[in-house]
Amino acid sequence: MARIAVVEKDRCFPVKCGDFLCRKLCPVNRTGTDCITQGEDGKARIDEALCTGCGICPKRCPFGAIHIINLPEELGSAPIHQYGENGFHLYNLPIPIFGKVVGILGRNGIGKSTAIKILAGTLKPNLGNLWGEPSHEELIERFKGSEMQRFFEEVKAGGIRIGYKPQNIDQIPKAFSGRVRDLLTKADERGMLDEIVPLLQLEKILDRDITHISGGELQRVAIAATVLKRANLLVFDEPSSHLDIKQRIRVARFIRSLADEETAVLVVEHDLIILDYMTDLVHLMYGAENAYGIVSGPKATKAGINTYLSGYLKEENVRFRDSAIAFSTRPSESARRTETLLAWKGLKKTLGDFELTAEGGEAQREQVLGILGENGIGKTTFARILAGEIQPDAGELSDTGKVSYKPQYLEAGDAPAAMILADAVAKHQTTVVRPLGLDRLMDKTLAELSGGQLQRVAIARCLAQQADLYLLDEPSAYLDVEQRLIVSKVLRDFAEQAGKTVLVIDHDLLFIDYLSEKLIVFDGEPARRGAVTGPFTMGEGMNRFLGDLDITMRRDQESHRPRINKEGSVMDRRQKEAGKRYYT
Repeated sequence: MARIAVVEKDRCFPVKCGDFLCRKLCPVNRTGTDCITQGEDGKARIDEALCTGCGICPKRCPFGAIHIINLPEELGSAPIHQYGENGFHLYNLPIPIFGKVVGILGRNGIGKSTAIKILAGTLKPNLGNLWGEPSHEELIERFKGSEMQRFFEEVKAGGIRIGYKPQNIDQIPKAFSGRVRDLLTKADERGMLDEIVPLLQLEKILDRDITHISGGELQRVAIAATVLKRANLLVFDEPSSHLDIKQRIRVARFIRSLADEETAVLVVEHDLIILDYMTDLVHLMYGAENAYGIVSGPKATKAGINTYLSGYLKEENVRFRDSAIAFSTRPSESARRTETLLAWKGLKKTLGDFELTAEGGEAQREQVLGILGENGIGKTTFARILAGEIQPDAGELSDTGKVSYKPQYLEAGDAPAAMILADAVAKHQTTVVRPLGLDRLMDKTLAELSGGQLQRVAIARCLAQQADLYLLDEPSAYLDVEQRLIVSKVLRDFAEQAGKTVLVIDHDLLFIDYLSEKLIVFDGEPARRGAVTGPFTMGEGMNRFLGDLDITMRRDQESHRPRINKEGSVMDRRQKEAGKRYYT
């Protein structure tokens, strides 16, 4: 077994733990040998060669900063990349394949972005050598006999030209100023601007300043800028973020069309339905958050996603999750009827040129309602009306009682996470705080949290409020696949056990499918008008929504997860003819 020692430096507080508690408890140190010492940065430093793997220091560290991990020998003694001494280790790399769209699936914090940065050429792998930079020859030798050998040989020869869409698109306006048209013209090395713009529906924003467009528009601009590069390896890190479901389908089709004999495409994506729809093969990534990550061999997309949900890699004989993620074989069609919590009738609200209408509907107690619709069609406006933040111009709205509202956009500040989560810890330690993995965030401020961590804190804070109705706007944003499914279960259990009503607005169809009992569907024209319809049963609501998208869905025979049928396939034609676009 190969052993690695990882110290999360931002979680190591020697003064708070009693002057290096780990050093005092280490059996090797107590024999007079320096296994754990104080590093130059004032944090704990562990000598991996001297560590016996006794497990005392990771168990006794009060901040969970230390990880001692035994890895299989077949991984090799050195990682592909290591972030400093006792830093994060990455093992193996995904393989770009010309003519294919290859996906990367895994939890946050296990090296997905590191792996694609290496392939994109923005990060040179150090092969675990912290004191020198390996040459191209060393990289080629490391991967001798594999597909990656040929890839790095092509990189060395200049045969690989890379277009890379980063995860953090919010950095684009900080690096570029001017109109969208100017940015795309500058990026257009292929002379295809006029062809790409309509495919991504960018015509209306070409003359807007880059700082004055929405997150979804910025995402599509970033995708366009990547594709306009003269590149034969296209890398997309989370291309569906900020997009509504209609835009996700369109972008997925667009990305699928990019792979040909001369072009390889790599995609990191957390929306399982979209990942399944756009990729031919997937690499699974597993490991420990902020400690190490391992990239599996390539698998056919269907089998790879099912393997990921099972939590067990048969070929490697590795179980990376305690239990499988299971889906019901049929949609949730709750027959029970409880007390009506709120009802609305004839609601109207005008905001500038936009008009929202809601003819009539109701929500019951102990119920989770999913809300689906395009961006700019009034979902957030409707939620704010229900939350009492804005008043309708006309119509009737029953007293909703107390409302707890998690907005779409999260604000980070200097407040300690422990203070924000105090009520959640007191009321829902076992049902919310632990499942969402919030225990490890208590010593940080909100400003120090990642997008996914901040999202989980906001969800817990919302559920900790004393209320009758809980409204959550896009709670899956920034979360990985497993976190999304955990949040789904937390919300479902919360509604049932606490006897509350939960309304969830989201664009991840699998997430909505997993948690909802009924659906509210928005129709209309973005930025002009929106109409609230429903609630419907899951079958009726999804059938209406999928009809607008012109797609059909089925259940996977093995995992029972929802999948989009290939356009024009036998199943697609059969379901459309039967008028049943939602799986049966």
